[in-house]
Amino acid sequence: MQRILITGAAGQIGRALRSGLRGAYPLIRLLDVAPLGEAAAGEEILAADIRDMKAMERATSGIECIVHLAGQSTEAEWDKVLPLNIEGCYNVFEAARRNGVKRIVFASSNHAVGFHRRERFIDDQVLPRPDTRYGVSKVFGEALGRLYADKHGLSVACLRIGTFVTPDRPKDARQLLTWISHRDMVQLTRRCIDHPHYHFVVVYGVSNNLRSRWDNTNAKFLGYRPQDDSEAFAAEILARGEKENEIAAQFHGGFYAPMEFSGDADAID
Repeated sequence: MQRILITGAAGQIGRALRSGLRGAYPLIRLLDVAPLGEAAAGEEILAADIRDMKAMERATSGIECIVHLAGQSTEAEWDKVLPLNIEGCYNVFEAARRNGVKRIVFASSNHAVGFHRRERFIDDQVLPRPDTRYGVSKVFGEALGRLYADKHGLSVACLRIGTFVTPDRPKDARQLLTWISHRDMVQLTRRCIDHPHYHFVVVYGVSNNLRSRWDNTNAKFLGYRPQDDSEAFAAEILARGEKENEIAAQFHGGFYAPMEFSGDADAID
């Protein structure tokens, strides 16, 4: 893979990947509706909206691999989730197909399976069990990826991302289970871009956390070897004695499980 498109490049993960992948590929095309600043060497800047199919066809022209991050990144009203995470996601996959893109790395979420009970370790084979409308949209994206892999031959990786936060450290007890550091996110994404062959794969975007409840064995074939462990922050976080919501504590999705709507989240969690 030589020519990469990153959608949602102005977001938290997009900024980390832009920095961490700079110079790794001859071309990285960065797409967002938000400002992206000046292009560095090997970069192209593109202001475009994933809701616009014609714009996505132009954006994917000449591209070999798409890292699809753009969309609504937290729970929201359906009229925000639908155009970005359903219609926009479809536009990205369909434009990729029309332009012969070889691979898509899709930013899914742990909230696609967030209503599994936390007492159970879960892996890539568990049934979808979304905890929010946002989680439903990520189930849709995974299913769309499966369709485009099986029917159209795209290589698709779905990353069920845990907690990616800035500053780069877990903030609470649940995040000791779900945190992924910036450098581990960069490493995982690069492994998904560079691996010579896979058809369709689901892996968890999580660091090497001692307390993790996700079996990420399926990611090993990619060569993903996370370097960070949230346990380095555990003593400090647990000393605060903060109690998790009684309902949230029962489920992998944490506070998304009892949530009806919150627009105040400051992490991709």
